[in-house]
Amino acid sequence: MKVIALIPAAGMGKRMQAGINKQYLRIGGMPVVGQTIALFQAASFVDDIYVITPEQEIPYCRMEVVERYGFTKVRAIVPGGKERQHSVLNGLRAIDGTDEDAVILIHDGVRPFINRHILEHAVATARKYDGALVAVPAKDTVKVVVDGIVRETPNRETIWLAQTPQAFRYGIIRAAHEIADAEGFLGTDDASLVERMGREVHIVLGDYRNIKITTPEDLVLAEAFLKD
Repeated sequence: MKVIALIPAAGMGKRMQAGINKQYLRIGGMPVVGQTIALFQAASFVDDIYVITPEQEIPYCRMEVVERYGFTKVRAIVPGGKERQHSVLNGLRAIDGTDEDAVILIHDGVRPFINRHILEHAVATARKYDGALVAVPAKDTVKVVVDGIVRETPNRETIWLAQTPQAFRYGIIRAAHEIADAEGFLGTDDASLVERMGREVHIVLGDYRNIKITTPEDLVLAEAFLKD
């Protein structure tokens, strides 16, 4: 069964305050999104890659990332939407006609440190179950706070921090997104849309190094990871 990677990279990166969208900032001499795409390009079990970026940035992404670094698996650069969820739906619609059992890996364009073993595990889990969510256990105690007052302390053993990729068979994730779109529901991530359908999403143990580059401090950490 085919494996297709959807890489949303349409965020504006306001917290980075860099004057350029965070996916195009450089780490290790390459744009962040380029480092991410390179992981899927190198994975022999990934057949196709679709990058999702703001429409006005498509020419830049094509010339300065896809063509410059020779990412031959990138089949298209898809225009993003208002929210990440809309961007992913655009990506799913761009591959309309794909076999319903094809595995779709949805991975943030600014998470360039996912490892091959986790990708393989996510694909295998999505083939067997309704979906796979890469996540790590919470290290710190979590508090539920309302109006500045602690209202609850959940059992930390039940708290996991969601990462990407999140993997699903095409028929399942396409239906989940189309239903949410028709009903005007905006979820917190792709897995939440599948959960909403009554489907069971299984955890794949992630990696604390699989950071999402969002702030200037993350860039410093990313450069340190590349030097390891």
